[in-house]
Amino acid sequence: MQPTSPVVDTPLPLAVLFQSADLVAINKPHGLLVHRSPIASDASEFAVQILRDQLGQRVYPVHRLDRKTGGVLLFALHEAMNSAMQKQFADGLVAKTYLAIVRGYTPDEQTIDYPLRRDDGVVQDAVTVLKTLQRTEIPLAFGKHATSRYSLVELTPSTGRMHQLRKHMAHILHPIIGDRPHGCNKQNKLFLDQFSMNTMLLHANHLAFTHPQTGDHISINAPLQAEFKRMMQTLFSNAHIGFV
Repeated sequence: MQPTSPVVDTPLPLAVLFQSADLVAINKPHGLLVHRSPIASDASEFAVQILRDQLGQRVYPVHRLDRKTGGVLLFALHEAMNSAMQKQFADGLVAKTYLAIVRGYTPDEQTIDYPLRRDDGVVQDAVTVLKTLQRTEIPLAFGKHATSRYSLVELTPSTGRMHQLRKHMAHILHPIIGDRPHGCNKQNKLFLDQFSMNTMLLHANHLAFTHPQTGDHISINAPLQAEFKRMMQTLFSNAHIGFV
C-alpha cells in the first residue's frame, strides 16, 4: 500500500552547499517541507527549523521547493538579504535548472509554453525549456508493452509558477516518476512494486545569481540524493558520473 506522505530520504543534519555572511544553501532532502504548512499536518520536521537549530541563528527561505522535490534551497541570514534575493527571484534574475526522470522518450529539446491556472483561477504565463540528457528502455512490462521507456531530462524554467515543472511534464504526456497528483499513478505503483521507490524524481541541481551586495556571481550545484541516484543506476546503466 502506498504511503500517504513522502519519506525524507536524506539523513540529517542538512547538507550545506554554500555559506557566506548573509546566505546559505542546503541540499534539501526529498520529502522535507520548507516550513510548517496547514495542508501537511503529518509533518513534524521542517527545513527552516532544522537549519535554524543547525546554524544557531534565524534563517529566511528566499524561495520554495515542493515537499517531494530535492536539491538546492537558498536561505538569507538577515531580513535585508531576504528582501533583495526575493526580488531577484521575482524579477527572473536567478537561473535554475532541474533534473527529472520521466515516462517515455522525450524530444531532444522542447520549449513548453503553456499557461497555468492558480487555485484562485488566475491564469499565468509559464515557460519551461526541456533538454533530454539520456533515454533508456528496460525489460519491464507495462500495460500492453513488453518494455518500459524513460528519459532523464534537464528542465529550465523561465517562470516560477506553483508545480510548474510537474504540470508541464504532465501536459506533454511525459509525467515525472513519483509525482502525485500530476503524474501517472500506474507508473508510480510500478516503481513502488518493482523498486520500492516512493520518491518524486525531481531534483533542483543548479542555482546561479548575482550577489545583491558584492556583485559576485554565485553558482551552486547540489549532488543527487540517495533514491534519485539509485534510480539513475537502476534505469540508466551508462549514467554519466557527473550526475551520480
